[in-house]
Amino acid sequence: MSEFNLKTDDEILSGAQSGDDIQTEILIEKYRSIVEVIASKYKDSPLEREDLVQEGMIGLLAALKSYKKDKGASFKTYARICIDNSIQTALRKFNRQKDIPVQNLIEYQEEDLPVESSYASAEDIVIAQESVSLLTKVLIENLSDFENEVLRLHIVGCSYNEIAKRLCKTPKAIDNALQRVRKKLTVISM
Repeated sequence: MSEFNLKTDDEILSGAQSGDDIQTEILIEKYRSIVEVIASKYKDSPLEREDLVQEGMIGLLAALKSYKKDKGASFKTYARICIDNSIQTALRKFNRQKDIPVQNLIEYQEEDLPVESSYASAEDIVIAQESVSLLTKVLIENLSDFENEVLRLHIVGCSYNEIAKRLCKTPKAIDNALQRVRKKLTVISM
């Protein structure tokens, strides 16, 4: 029997958090079965089982790095929550790509942009185009595809009900998306 088999979870965890790779490996092997059990709850998910296990392992490593014994929960309880959260986050990311049916996607069109004023100078036009490009980049980087589509339709004058109908969602889902957009854009503008 090795000396590591005689150590408690707390001792192994302490060593792993201190950077001991061997104890980290022991902890990972010890909790791998828990990761597999949690991943098996999602057997009907669109992700492969091994992908779910991999996401769960990422959650386990995150738990290892962020666990604080003085917060009251055991490491096992904390790890289970982190593992499950990591898997659910991966599933949300995967499903986010499928939220909008392809037939409902509407590309940004030139006619969606404001008409150039005949009073604008060439310099004003270039600055406006650069501003639109920068804004588009910021929106793509900070908003989900669904939020970008809701915002675009809202900007071109569609009502909540029209947007909901086009995207096969409820008006409440559209309202929630626009609230998230407002919060994200407020943070970005600061």
